[in-house]
Amino acid sequence: MATGSVQGAVSGQMQLVVFRLAGELYGVDIQQVREIIRVPEVTRVPRTPDFVEGVINLRGSVIPVLDLRKRFRLPAGEADRERRIVVVEMGEQTLGVIVDAVSEVLRLDQDRIEPPSPYIVNVDSQYITGIARLEDRLIILLDLNKVLSAGEREELERLEEPEQDGRN
Repeated sequence: MATGSVQGAVSGQMQLVVFRLAGELYGVDIQQVREIIRVPEVTRVPRTPDFVEGVINLRGSVIPVLDLRKRFRLPAGEADRERRIVVVEMGEQTLGVIVDAVSEVLRLDQDRIEPPSPYIVNVDSQYITGIARLEDRLIILLDLNKVLSAGEREELERLEEPEQDGRN
């Protein structure tokens, strides 16, 4: 019997958090996910990219929140009761991503994952790492570390730091 952490991948398998966005299913490695929360009130921050919804206070930490629909240039969605924020770790940074709904945690054999077609992956979509084939559906696999450019990540880090007021 294999032992290991619940988050660790069993040989030949990976564990995904699956969520819905604009009618499609996406999956991220469970090791990147810290928690899943209901969408609280988000404080807007001026002069941030349009896909940055703002920041939230999560147990004393200020966390930037991104709208994945806007980041992926998808049509705006309804703010309904199913919407969630998936709180993720991106290196040293914690941030939240708004999704339409979280559907499941799924253990998936590696042999069910196909690399993305070169026709759908370009510089702007290099965060797509594969397509998981299940009997009745496809799941687009994402590497959240590649969703933001280095410059965008630096900009979000500044949102987490208390800003000094430069006025006299």
